[in-house]
Amino acid sequence: QWDLLDLLTEAAGHEPTFHLRMNTEVTGPLIENNKVTGVTYRTTEGGTGELRADLTVAADGRWSALRASVGLRPHQFPSPIDVWWFRMSKHAGDEPSGLRAHITDSEMGLTIDRGDNYQVAYLNRKNFDPVIRQEGLEAFRRRIANLFPTLADRTDEIRTLDDVKHLDVRVNRLRRWHVDGLLCIGDAAHAMSPIGGVGINLAVQDAVAAATLLAEPLRRKRISSADLAKVRRRRWLATALIQTGQRGLQRGLLGPLATGKRAGFPKIPMLLFQRIPALRYLPGYLVAIGPRPEHAPAFARRPSNLTENSTKPHTAEPRS
Repeated sequence: QWDLLDLLTEAAGHEPTFHLRMNTEVTGPLIENNKVTGVTYRTTEGGTGELRADLTVAADGRWSALRASVGLRPHQFPSPIDVWWFRMSKHAGDEPSGLRAHITDSEMGLTIDRGDNYQVAYLNRKNFDPVIRQEGLEAFRRRIANLFPTLADRTDEIRTLDDVKHLDVRVNRLRRWHVDGLLCIGDAAHAMSPIGGVGINLAVQDAVAAATLLAEPLRRKRISSADLAKVRRRRWLATALIQTGQRGLQRGLLGPLATGKRAGFPKIPMLLFQRIPALRYLPGYLVAIGPRPEHAPAFARRPSNLTENSTKPHTAEPRS
């Protein structure tokens, strides 16, 4: 996601009113007359301050501090799995693999070809992290070698279990995405399962929908709670459909695999995908496009002849 954030930063830097504050953490909302009017913040150097705005957008993830501070509480859905992420090197003789699933009778994982390395996901049952930590590094390396045979020769690249990042899988959704002056989008509004990697897609679509619906009220400086509610109404069905599909896969496939109630991938879906090739495009479409695609409105599209000299680009501070 850093590549995407760098892209957005570079593009936004062409806008004369854009400003990016790096190494800055929001500490809470400013509230006046029951309306959010901005945020308070602190910097890594110890400085503090306030930023005032007609609209504050909480895009601070599944553990959103802004969401909690205004009393918005998501409805939690059960998740039977967790994920452990790490990276391993890609060797010269490795074949390009894109996204590849690995399933044994008791374990499962994914490898994502990132060009010069593999991003690896190991999946197991919820609350399994203490077991991994207790078993130790060598036992985890053996698990990975068994699940990913083509990577068995490089498991020593997992130097310590600190290299293995535990993701506590959450699936939740706000019933209401806003309070007066503040709107939640992305994981702050709906935490997604990592199945399909669709969380970033939905977050970007939320942002495009919000810009489409709210640009004019913001321009008029008359943005209301009714305006903010339109974003949730526009994005709710797509979010609910994707989460329903993810929860179904967790209950019917990943959960039983992780707990040993099922061995291997179900045969019927495999046969259908083999015999009806067109079905293979459906998962890809749902992941990449989704049931409610969003498109940048005409007013937000730059002229094709925009050059670097037409506006002065923003220069971001170094990332910590």
